[in-house]
Amino acid sequence: MFEVYITKAAKYLPNEAVSNDEMEAYLGLINDTASKARRIILRNNKITSRYYAVDKEGKSTHSNAELTKNAILPLFDENFTPQDVEVLSCGTSTPDIFLPSHAAMVHGLLKNKSVELNSSTGVCCAGMNSLKFGFLSIKSGNSKNAICTGSEKVSTWLNAQKYNHEADNLKSLEEQPIIAFKKDFLRWMLSDGAGAFLLENKPRGPISLKIEWMEAFSYAYELETCMYAGGDKLENGEIKGWSDYSPEQWLNESVFSIKQDVKLLDEFILSKGAQSMKDAMDKNNIKSEDITYFIPHVSSNFFVEGLKKGLNEKGIGMSDDKWFMNLSRVGNVGSASIYLALEELLNSGNLKKGDKILLSVPESGRFSFAYAYLTVC
Repeated sequence: MFEVYITKAAKYLPNEAVSNDEMEAYLGLINDTASKARRIILRNNKITSRYYAVDKEGKSTHSNAELTKNAILPLFDENFTPQDVEVLSCGTSTPDIFLPSHAAMVHGLLKNKSVELNSSTGVCCAGMNSLKFGFLSIKSGNSKNAICTGSEKVSTWLNAQKYNHEADNLKSLEEQPIIAFKKDFLRWMLSDGAGAFLLENKPRGPISLKIEWMEAFSYAYELETCMYAGGDKLENGEIKGWSDYSPEQWLNESVFSIKQDVKLLDEFILSKGAQSMKDAMDKNNIKSEDITYFIPHVSSNFFVEGLKKGLNEKGIGMSDDKWFMNLSRVGNVGSASIYLALEELLNSGNLKKGDKILLSVPESGRFSFAYAYLTVC
């Protein structure tokens, strides 16, 4: 078995940062009416700026594949060129198209040479799953290097035009033309961007991050779906997929919109997160005092205090000075968030050899959690 190192990290955040007051200028007004939920959600999540790959007319400036390619390009230099890549592993929740795979579309833009591809789907853990594929490929000796990415292009999914038909239909039924909170909620939570890591079997440059281990957990066997798109949730908790709806229903019920069952989220995301993190740390004989930096992907600042309480109750709490987050500055970028946070820390100049970093990523899709433990070397 070979050692695996993150030797470079890069990111791409499109266009200019968008403030809270500018959001509806980019995403639009549903039924020409300002959202009643926006200010409450923003007050709780404490995100003050984010990035969209669209202009103020709602037109795309970048595809997801282009965001990913732009995050990858800074990884190349005279010592590691596009021709040196052996594995390209890309994770996203929001691919540009169903087929071909997201990784294939990114590879098509790189125009380098034949490589092994992997596309990881899901929600926030998609980025960690793409990282684990690269990690295991190098660990096993299958390859000497891999580029792993997490990216999201969600802004066009959240555009008001995607919901206006449903609002008009509600009007015709003499209902309040207000989109359900499970849909409106996420319009003020999610944003665009991409991050990329270069993994190699040897350290490179002044600082590299050795991946000591990665662990993942799923609770789908006991919990129903919480966050979903391309279908809708029935009263019995089952998901009815888009292909079982008529084309008229796709529009009238915003079937393709991203939705979240906030009651389920509140009930399970913290408890299962604390339990899975304890299980990961116990399995690998890691204690809180071993960790120098804790980087959690948290979708909203609303959950931070609850997470701290849950970790303390499990005996794995950490002091505030160990926490590293950039949510307020870059927003919740789903599968890219952990890449963006680690890239910022890696390039901050604050890391010292021997420092230990724990990455923690929850996914509310059907409650999955992923962890990675790194040593600065």
